[in-house]
Amino acid sequence: MNQIAADPAGGESDPSARNYKLLSEIPVRLSVEVGSTSLKLSELLDLAEGSVVELDRSANELLDILVNGTLVAKGEVVTVNGRFGIRVVDVVASDARSAGIERRI
Repeated sequence: MNQIAADPAGGESDPSARNYKLLSEIPVRLSVEVGSTSLKLSELLDLAEGSVVELDRSANELLDILVNGTLVAKGEVVTVNGRFGIRVVDVVASDARSAGIERRI
């Protein structure tokens, strides 16, 4: 029979709870991608104030929510106290994330 010994420091005795607590303190970078496009260097150099660059996403499509470059969810823009925010609408399946299928660079 498996038994977990009590933690003498008085913390969690379950190793998975200790591991989760340790991992939960690691900072990650969350970013939101509105869309993307490919430009030639000459087109990039021609950009000026007021230039418009068309992206590969329709205005009514959900935005990509990435954590450390990996797609984790889809969402929509909201405003919160005069600042932009993102409402999570759909969370990407964990098997797709772990396979690295939706990784962005």
